[in-house]
Amino acid sequence: MRQNGRPFDKIRPINIVPNYLKFAEGSAYIELGETKVITTVSVEEKVPAFLKGTGKSWISAEYSMLPRSTEKRNVRESTQGRVSGRTHEIQRMIGRSLRAVVDLNLLPEKTIFIDCDVIQADGGTRTASITASCVALGLAFQKMVEKNLIQQNPLKKLVAAISVGIIDGNKLLDMDYNEDSRAEIDLNVVQTETGEIVEIQGTGEVRPFTIEEIIDLTSLARKGLEEIFEIQRRILF
Repeated sequence: MRQNGRPFDKIRPINIVPNYLKFAEGSAYIELGETKVITTVSVEEKVPAFLKGTGKSWISAEYSMLPRSTEKRNVRESTQGRVSGRTHEIQRMIGRSLRAVVDLNLLPEKTIFIDCDVIQADGGTRTASITASCVALGLAFQKMVEKNLIQQNPLKKLVAAISVGIIDGNKLLDMDYNEDSRAEIDLNVVQTETGEIVEIQGTGEVRPFTIEEIIDLTSLARKGLEEIFEIQRRILF
């Protein structure tokens, strides 16, 4: 058992609230343990220069943490005049994860902006952002179909993400900040509901890790993701 009594193979309590904000085309609020994130979808009638005239659309993500989402105040990146390398990496990860499950050919030259704002951080902010963004995106597409803005829903399948790691030889599912900071091995796993892996971010914080450990950890991640996919399905379908 872990410090808080949670089994090694159990995710934290999770709650996703759809249509959390009034004005966004789609939105979702997620609580994953003590981690809390608001995600929104905005649709604009334009595309990046490299897609002009192609008839295809694009999905872009932005991610930020409120100054008091952590124990000590974070300086807003906007006041520093630049986005940190960590933030840039997370934004690209969110964008790739969502583009992997959307048929961009079904959207006539639109840009879908995903905004993920962490209001409280206790580990897993990027994975929670991906999970909630999928819900917000699905809701936005449903509204666009209802308004005859598009002919069919471009969301091909669900996508979600979860963290896994190893501490003192124990394989843990969905680590909080305290666990993540002590992990020997730390993986973030992004998968579709049909079991395809979109991305694995893995780090040997203390030691190298083996292929067998990756297989075990991704299988453990799948166990937690099945629970998350069921929540997503209840909201969207």
